[in-house]
Amino acid sequence: MSIGRIDLNLLKVFDAVYEERNLVIAGRRLNLTQSAVSHALARLRELVGDDLFLRTGKGMVPTGRALAMAPVLRDSLRRIEATLGVESFFPEHSTRRFVIAANDHVTAVIVAPLARALQETAPGVDLVIRPSTRLDLAEQIDLGRIDLAIGIFSQVPARLNTRILMTQREVMLMAKGHPASRRKLSLRDIAKYPLVTVSVGGQEEGAVDGFIVERGLARQSEMFDRHSLEEALAEIQTVPRLRVTVPHALAIPALLRGSTMLSIVPASLAKALTKTGELLVRQSPYRAGTATTRAVWHRRNDHDAAHAWLRELVIAVAKAAADEDSKVKGSGHSRPSPDN
Repeated sequence: MSIGRIDLNLLKVFDAVYEERNLVIAGRRLNLTQSAVSHALARLRELVGDDLFLRTGKGMVPTGRALAMAPVLRDSLRRIEATLGVESFFPEHSTRRFVIAANDHVTAVIVAPLARALQETAPGVDLVIRPSTRLDLAEQIDLGRIDLAIGIFSQVPARLNTRILMTQREVMLMAKGHPASRRKLSLRDIAKYPLVTVSVGGQEEGAVDGFIVERGLARQSEMFDRHSLEEALAEIQTVPRLRVTVPHALAIPALLRGSTMLSIVPASLAKALTKTGELLVRQSPYRAGTATTRAVWHRRNDHDAAHAWLRELVIAVAKAAADEDSKVKGSGHSRPSPDN
């Protein structure tokens, strides 16, 4: 096929249909009618000799050929746009939609203030939050279905870029009035009172040492340092009792309410969950490793002005959240109030 036969506008149609899986929505994005989008797809199908998309009850489903073409074509389009500077980005006037992968902890700590910042600086910009716990996270980033993934990653492949957002330690949560609330927590307390922990995947999903690896991207599956916990309790010849394991961190307050259970959570989450006054935060009685939250994106978006703007805004709100987290320090040694 001669490159001279290809209209680059056809590739933009392919890109829009591939991402939206809907001809009407793709047309709105490109300011084209559904008929014009269908006509452009027909021309492209003739050029490549493949249907590219099949119409189903769930939308336009890409064929194997389209799946193979998409990463390279979409990467090339982004590079051309960046090189020519054809897509200036003005956040105050933009109606762009960004897709971010995040768990409920990150949504509460980072995405919520991000949404408030967007309201002030880019009121027309929309966010779609997808679960970062999905097993095909790396694939979705590769295909351009996710713009930014935020979480704890122990391994990031070279095709993806990353930026540190915050580093934090683990702390302990308990209900107000807990028997251990009037003193500093000890290992004996951890052994005595069962735990609520957060885990979004175990060995059955391929998790190893608290992480699940897909396509070279290793994402956190357990929101606590299991190794340090078990090592610390081994000193007093006992093992932790994980009474309740949940996939959603925001369920912790309901589980701790009226219970003597304890929970191990990141300090930034503890800050968010204790704002209602129902829970107390205490320092851990053992030394656990720190966890680093990162933003991860495909390197093809490095020079995209809109993506770069979004990343800088995420970094700014994460820094503010980390500063708030620092206020939690020392709470494990504070003197409890009389009604505790």
